[in-house]
Amino acid sequence: MDIATRVWNHKWKIDPIVRSLIDTDFYKLLMCQSVFHNRSRVQVTFSLINRSRHVPLATLIDEGELREQLDHIRSLSLTRGESTWLRGNTFYGKRQMFRPDFMEWFEGLRLPPYFLERVGDQYELTFEGSWPEVMLWEIPALAVLMELRGRAVLHDMARFELQVLYARAMTKLWQKIERLREVPGLRIADFGTRRRHSFLWQDWCVQAMTEGLGSAFTGTSNCLIAKNRDLEAIGTNAHELPMVYAALAKDDAALAAAPYDVLADWHREHEGNLRIILPDTYGTEGFLQRAPDWLAGWTGIRIDSGDPETGAEIAIRWWQERGEDPRQKLVIFSDGLDVDKIVDLHAKFAGRVRVSFGWGTLLTNDFRGLAPDDRLAPFSLVCKAVSANGHPTVKLSDNPNKAMGPAEELARYKRVFDVGAQEAREVIV
Repeated sequence: MDIATRVWNHKWKIDPIVRSLIDTDFYKLLMCQSVFHNRSRVQVTFSLINRSRHVPLATLIDEGELREQLDHIRSLSLTRGESTWLRGNTFYGKRQMFRPDFMEWFEGLRLPPYFLERVGDQYELTFEGSWPEVMLWEIPALAVLMELRGRAVLHDMARFELQVLYARAMTKLWQKIERLREVPGLRIADFGTRRRHSFLWQDWCVQAMTEGLGSAFTGTSNCLIAKNRDLEAIGTNAHELPMVYAALAKDDAALAAAPYDVLADWHREHEGNLRIILPDTYGTEGFLQRAPDWLAGWTGIRIDSGDPETGAEIAIRWWQERGEDPRQKLVIFSDGLDVDKIVDLHAKFAGRVRVSFGWGTLLTNDFRGLAPDDRLAPFSLVCKAVSANGHPTVKLSDNPNKAMGPAEELARYKRVFDVGAQEAREVIV
């Protein structure tokens, strides 16, 4: 695929960015099935949050074009081939990961309405409805906004300028792959769907990783690319689950129990390598100190905020205190990764734990320094659950710069979860 030529041809009135409901992260579908079985009646609101306010999305992206792309997504449904892949494929060594009742519901799904308004130089974009339906808007909405921003920047570039841009971006990624080839025992996956440069570029990056890294490349979080390229679909769960469960808590005692209620439901739904703890929603150290003993037997932990070395050391100590051998446990690093950090973390923890990496934005959207005025540099855009049954959601994180929620609720959650002083870290992506 000549990506530069395709970009040049994006002058068409609408070239759909999202062409499939499975152009999404695998963990979204895993979580959706769990929610479908356990909390299907919960009403949730998701909202776009641009952490990088210096990027004026409403100035760059035409509202009419944005609506066209979102309306197109609402017209999508599972194809027969996609349904067959989900129903019959083996994921994480398990056949029929997705149960018949969930698949019947998913096959009949059309995504619910969206609400879009321009406020100054930003967009307010929200989705409201039943949790299993609304949660599936998150990834395609982010992919549309990220790609439309990229198209806006690329629009004025001439054809050969585009060719050179993509040649440089390809060279940049291949140099990263060459460095990663030198890491013995590396295990790394693509986690870059939500803030990718474009679908075509993510697909190219995945093909480059497949050829360049061989068996060290374990797969992709993107279900459509995994299907098309015959790769493993990678993913477990995200902060969304404890955030919504916590918002539904009736009192402080129920709030304190909510993160573990999530994992109890997950334990019944999934097994094996899908039993990965994401402990940082309300502070990693406190979460592990209060965790029930059965959680120590799970496969591993994903480190997604705060200092990654500190998070891994906390996990190792916790396993040791619970009589578990950390060398048999999996630690997945997934926050703001690029090659230097991947190489460093692997060197520090290989042999002490089973190390794996989920490489996101700086795999699928590293155009830093390649466009005039650096206008293609990645930025931090998220779409989060902000309320559940009318109650606000809260995220504390191990990095206070990633915290979200009303001030009074943030204070309450810090008290309930005994979160003390935290180190603020720059949010790159």
